[in-house]
Amino acid sequence: MQTMNPSSFPKLPILLKPFLLSLFLSLFFLAFLASHSYSPLLRLRTALQTHTIPPSRAGNGGASLRIRPGYSSYNAYIERQLNKTLNPKLRKIWTTRDWDRKIRVFARFFQSLKQRNLIFNYSKALSIGARAGQEVAAMKLVGVSDSVGIDLVPCPPLVMKGDFHAQPFENQTFDFEFSNVFDHALYPWKFVGEIERTLKHGGVCVLHVAVLRRADKYSANDLYSVQPLVELFKESELLEVSKVDAFGLDTEVVFRKKKKIENS
Repeated sequence: MQTMNPSSFPKLPILLKPFLLSLFLSLFFLAFLASHSYSPLLRLRTALQTHTIPPSRAGNGGASLRIRPGYSSYNAYIERQLNKTLNPKLRKIWTTRDWDRKIRVFARFFQSLKQRNLIFNYSKALSIGARAGQEVAAMKLVGVSDSVGIDLVPCPPLVMKGDFHAQPFENQTFDFEFSNVFDHALYPWKFVGEIERTLKHGGVCVLHVAVLRRADKYSANDLYSVQPLVELFKESELLEVSKVDAFGLDTEVVFRKKKKIENS
């Protein structure tokens, strides 16, 4: 093979040589990166990153709890929630066709909680966002007789009027609180803060939430992992996280409020 004599190349201007050298080094560096970007370790790392919740779905900064926009005021939010709660067709369904079925399903949930020593017959219990009161009826059915619900629209005798952003109860009132309407909270930190305020030390809170699927059009927030709940429950410890099939909700999260440390 015939070799080229370097002296046969045309001489380059002095100022052009550093430019060509830097261009050559840049191309070499890019080729090096490309050849290593498909290494098995880097591919695995990339796969893990790309399978997290996209920022476009999770909200600002890729957060796991996104507040839905569109409410001009708190009154506007309340009016939208009342549109669902006062819907005559829905209320008829809740109190007739769905009544017995939902009580049976909720009774199974609460019976399971009793078997796990999370709620007892003597527990003073609250259902948050109870609508027509199926959850309350189910708790009474399994023996938790001192039970009540709150909702924006009362439904006596099981449900009294109350806003879950400002519960109408004294501090440390309940041994047990349950809710499946966390997604309807415009201010999740107030929702959780009121639970911890009204829950006794050592008391248990159980939430049914949607993590794997989006909730309905009346929801005020979207939850993409359990971690935001752990951060919101500042006075409680996480006990359990499990899958559940609960009327469109897929995850059961259990917290226990930390017991008060007595001054020695």
